[in-house]
Amino acid sequence: MLMHASQARSHEERLSALRQQLARQGLDGFVIPICDEHMSEYVGAYAQRLEWLTGFGGSAGTAVVLTGAAGDKAAIFVDGRYTLQVRDQVDGQLYEYHNVPATSPAAWLATQVGEGARIGFDPWLHTQPWVSATRKALRAKGAELVAVESNPLDAVWDDRPAPSPAPAFVQPLELAGESSEAKRAGIATWLGEQGLDATIVSALDSVAWLLNIRGEDVDRTPVALSFVIAHADGTADWFIAPEKVTPQVAAHLGNAVRVQPREAFTGALAALAGKQVAVDSERAVSAIFAQLSQAGAQIVEARDPCVLPKAVKNPVEQAGQRAAQARDASAMVRFLHWLSVEGPKGSVTEISAADALHQFRRDCGDLRDLSFDTISGAGPNGAIVHYRVSEETNRTLEPGSVYLVDSGGQYPDGTTDITRTIWVGPGEAEAEVKDRFTRVLKGHIALARAVFPAGTAGSQLDTLARQHLWQAGVDYAHGTGHGVGSFLAVHEGPQRIAKSAGGQAGTGQELLAGMFLSNEPGYYKTGAYGIRIENLVLVEKREIAGAEGDYLGFETLTHVPIARDLVDLSLMDKDELAWWNAYHARVWAIVAPQLEAPVDGDVRAWLEAQCAPLG
Repeated sequence: MLMHASQARSHEERLSALRQQLARQGLDGFVIPICDEHMSEYVGAYAQRLEWLTGFGGSAGTAVVLTGAAGDKAAIFVDGRYTLQVRDQVDGQLYEYHNVPATSPAAWLATQVGEGARIGFDPWLHTQPWVSATRKALRAKGAELVAVESNPLDAVWDDRPAPSPAPAFVQPLELAGESSEAKRAGIATWLGEQGLDATIVSALDSVAWLLNIRGEDVDRTPVALSFVIAHADGTADWFIAPEKVTPQVAAHLGNAVRVQPREAFTGALAALAGKQVAVDSERAVSAIFAQLSQAGAQIVEARDPCVLPKAVKNPVEQAGQRAAQARDASAMVRFLHWLSVEGPKGSVTEISAADALHQFRRDCGDLRDLSFDTISGAGPNGAIVHYRVSEETNRTLEPGSVYLVDSGGQYPDGTTDITRTIWVGPGEAEAEVKDRFTRVLKGHIALARAVFPAGTAGSQLDTLARQHLWQAGVDYAHGTGHGVGSFLAVHEGPQRIAKSAGGQAGTGQELLAGMFLSNEPGYYKTGAYGIRIENLVLVEKREIAGAEGDYLGFETLTHVPIARDLVDLSLMDKDELAWWNAYHARVWAIVAPQLEAPVDGDVRAWLEAQCAPLG
């Protein structure tokens, strides 16, 4: 197969081409985030600018490229999840490595640029707060932050993929649980209460939730590239490529949703002159603010009104998630049994394991996509928190080692996300591995068993999951829990369970009954192994005799065996063992009926052994 010229370019050549383009556009530098026009975490191939330029394949990161008067320097900025991965994927001769929030792109730029430097940014790829903070940092150095009309990286990315042409499709009422009309009416009521005329809905999962539509425009997230302007009268304008709107979708939306071409969005923003318009500064890009401001609209910064009702799942969505989790559990159990047989032979690789798991999910029925690229990490690769296997990094699951697999599926009735850590036999894991695994397990159980008063934020629960690791002088550099969508984004705000340090979004959000979250403490020993235990949970009301106020707890939704051969029983107390045994009794009750004899006889026998009481 012939390779296109730009595909054949090395990352050094791509960096050089970008610098030449910056010079042509009169810029001394440019900022390249992983982002699209909707501030999405996962983006379509057309928006994977950072990966094309640097080789970095994570879901969060930013590069800054300098040239001209600023000197030929470049840096890449990632958080603690990607500290190891960025060094594996990005050439340290071309880019300096920096961790955020310890060092931000704005702070680094302020140390590098001088008087008169012009640093470019694409206003369709950054938030307004980012623009304000970076502009302030540069202005203090006499430099200027410049919004570009055309992205210079796009000018040199000559084989850039086109946006997906896939049609949108309807998420039916029997799965959504609430009609689009009712959701739009709720938004209209909110607008009226706030004295507002309209709100801009630019986050793709918010658009999908509001209109009860889904799409195939972003791998692993079932959304359609589009914007919505929702009005106080309950109507909405939907800006999407017309060819993506099928007759079924048009009929579903009715006359109250006006379909317009995606490119008409900026003109529609200008038409809001004199209107009171709500815009979410966390989820809407700077260009939207600029267009509205230039038009003379009165901008009111407010959280996207879809975010909280989307996060609080209705009873239909809750039931759908339970059903999706049960099917997904049967796929996971079949995979784990397969791995128990094939793993000790020494022929399974990270890629072949991930492929096998994908096939088991397909076989369980109604799988539409994975919910993210499977993290399949053998030995030291398991210590890379958001590791993504490639042909270059693919390792064999060596007998007598630790294997971590974090995966999930997108089903019409739910989105799954589960991590299991496996000891690949034969033999027994060393004492340190068992100690760390059991401390992670104890933290997982502590969070799963938590009961807390209404009004509690995720940051107030985070310590429960870390306490036993801290006692051993170790920790993990990621959050403990993230929100999860309903056949939508696997990472969904505003709720999360994490340390509040650094102002992480969502840590101050109170947990509300109906929210889905993950429970996933971990431990990672660089160069050796990684451990994580992840289940999804549902926040639910708890009835407590004599309670003074409302209390909440968690219903565990994921039902897949946890590796009993990695548990150090000497570290477990009776309450933890009681949780373990009750959990595995529930696993058996949910999964065993899905295993048909004689075809699944061996799987059923394996599952029965894994679910036997411990202690």
